[in-house]
Amino acid sequence: MGAGAIIGWFEEIGLSDRPEVGGKGGSLGELTRAGIAVPRGFVVRTRAFEQFLANLEREDPVRSRVSALPADDLGAIGACAAALRKRIGEASLPDALVGEIKSAYESLCTRSGGSDVAVRSSATTEDASDASFAGLQDTFLWVRDSAQVLERVRACWASLYSVESISYRRHRGIAEREVAMAVVVQSMVDSRSAGVMFTRSPLTGDRSVVSIEGAWGLGSAVVAGEVTPDRWVLGKITGEITVREISDKHIEHRRAQAGGVEASAVPEDRRRVACLSDVELEQLRKVARQVERHYGCAQDIEWAIDSRGDLLLLQSRPETVWSSKDIAPAARAADDPLFHVMSIFGGRR
Repeated sequence: MGAGAIIGWFEEIGLSDRPEVGGKGGSLGELTRAGIAVPRGFVVRTRAFEQFLANLEREDPVRSRVSALPADDLGAIGACAAALRKRIGEASLPDALVGEIKSAYESLCTRSGGSDVAVRSSATTEDASDASFAGLQDTFLWVRDSAQVLERVRACWASLYSVESISYRRHRGIAEREVAMAVVVQSMVDSRSAGVMFTRSPLTGDRSVVSIEGAWGLGSAVVAGEVTPDRWVLGKITGEITVREISDKHIEHRRAQAGGVEASAVPEDRRRVACLSDVELEQLRKVARQVERHYGCAQDIEWAIDSRGDLLLLQSRPETVWSSKDIAPAARAADDPLFHVMSIFGGRR
């Protein structure tokens, strides 16, 4: 792979490549290289985005225009976002880039034996331990051919300039020069069941458990909050199931005939049936422990079980809610380092 390569296959990249492949791309490569089952795929590196953006900025500023926006002026942010997304949507892609993406897509189809893919945004600042861009940029499922892949790559780049994404960066003071967008293209999983799991309790912060949520069909229904998922809590070491909540799962996300995703009604005989067996729960617990050991910190994991019953991971990112609470100081620092000790024993300064 040359130094100027636009395409990075999962088996070639890892977390250390985040500046080139973004948070999602780096994590998927890291999981692949750790021997964890992940749908095959590649990343369109940030180099492609930078080249595309440079062409736009020859005509009119992009990054400096965003940097000048007041963080609390939603009207100005909305107008800027609309204008930038329109420019990106109308700009043509360089011929060389089109050729590289098409070639990589065709190679992926040959490797996986299917043409349907997911095209997913992978910003350089997402999924870090101290901040998460999760949900701020776009993902497209059941993309069917190379023309659609090219269109969705550009749409992922444009989503970096959504109102939500710009507002997030302006409020956190993230410099525009530090932000770039890579794009993940990976084989689509025809999920029988899918969902999320956490290697510490999202409710209590308990590190000794794995919390699993899932529903029928694609995980997008769970992530979007369109269905109440089944929920289990398992002992991380023992595997003992201490919580088992089976919900009425009235809809599931499935592939739409024309591509993309649609919500469909779950048949009555499956609505109140657990979407995972105890054997599958044990598989998830084991892989959750494996992933947490690999990364060395609590993880927020997206998973899917395909129509053949195979477990695949779609993403793993650092858990941020309880981890940030762990970092926060328990008390205000005192000028006198002995003050806290003295106060415990009723002493006076």
